[in-house]
Amino acid sequence: MSLVELIAQADERGLAASGLACLDRCVPLLGGDDETLRPLWASLTDGAEAAEWGERLEQARAKLDAAGEEDEAVSLAHRMLQAAPAERSAAAVRVWADACSVASLQIHRLLDPSEDDASSVSVRREGRTDGMSPLVAAELRRQVVVLEVLAGHGQNGLRRALEVSTEGRRVLRAVVSRRNRHQG
Repeated sequence: MSLVELIAQADERGLAASGLACLDRCVPLLGGDDETLRPLWASLTDGAEAAEWGERLEQARAKLDAAGEEDEAVSLAHRMLQAAPAERSAAAVRVWADACSVASLQIHRLLDPSEDDASSVSVRREGRTDGMSPLVAAELRRQVVVLEVLAGHGQNGLRRALEVSTEGRRVLRAVVSRRNRHQG
């Protein structure tokens, strides 16, 4: 199943986790650490109150609002954060999750020194993966895994989704660090 199909079939929690996971993997661009978005992840559990999402989102925005020198990748990550809906309704998080998917793939494409043969990340999301650059391929796999694990395991899939996100964040942090060394 393509990423586009997985997003179309996901429930509210799956969509919120999908968007959050994309944002979480891009946190290194916003100066955040491994714990910055943990409270938002916690708001996806069954015991969390609906209002916790909005409160914790505002706290995350306050922590990550200090963006430094902006380039296209940083700008895309910032837009993901700003576009997150304050209310975690299925309709709002579906739009956000879809936009985060595109933005995160585009960020990985911008940061990957390898060429990607596709004209846009949209064809990747539809399942056409020939000539895909390694960093974009890994991000696409992570997005698919997050949606599949949440579709198959609901709340019990949150831990695995967070693990996948943490792995991707560490990869992106290394890429950003390498890029900064070569630019500086």
